[in-house]
Amino acid sequence: MPEKAPLIYPAADRRALVRATEALRAGLLVVMPTDTVYGVAALPRADAIARLYRAKARPESKAIPLLVGDRAQLAAVAAEVPPCADRLAACFWPGALTIVMPKHPDLPAALSPYPTVGVRMPAHPLALALLRLTGPLAVTSANRSGQPPARTAAEAAAQLGNAVAVILDAGPAPGGQPSTVVDCTVASPRILRAGPIAAADIARCVANGE
Repeated sequence: MPEKAPLIYPAADRRALVRATEALRAGLLVVMPTDTVYGVAALPRADAIARLYRAKARPESKAIPLLVGDRAQLAAVAAEVPPCADRLAACFWPGALTIVMPKHPDLPAALSPYPTVGVRMPAHPLALALLRLTGPLAVTSANRSGQPPARTAAEAAAQLGNAVAVILDAGPAPGGQPSTVVDCTVASPRILRAGPIAAADIARCVANGE
């Protein structure tokens, strides 16, 4: 765990993405804005994932989702991309849709105790810029487990403190509902968590691709 207080960079600071990328590649944690709340991110490596669980005091039985910067990055996180997942990504990414897919065998077991992984592309320019530099990131809300999600960089810093190396401050996050979660590992896509994207819109997207 970093011994120093986290470095905080405003989104407009040209050093922000460089410092965040350096920290992530060193196996450290970075707080980043998303289109919902602030997240705490790690590269999907065993050492970094372990640090992420410790920082949040998160039960290891709870899987950590992945964020991607573009659809091409799915090849690194999914063993296969089911046709319904490809259609839903085309319809709703970037945006508030998490798609459950078969987990790539190269991902660390600690990321998820299941043979699946949830993947999302956030609709936030700074998050996308970081993800396109680093590749897919394991990201969960930037708070201690059981505490309210952080909607500002200051709230994230207050909860996670020296457990993170860098904080990217893009102002208040919009908050709102967590993403809709759809399981595409079954014959008919199944909504696991209702959210901003309606079931009818999901069904229409899948049907139009058939």
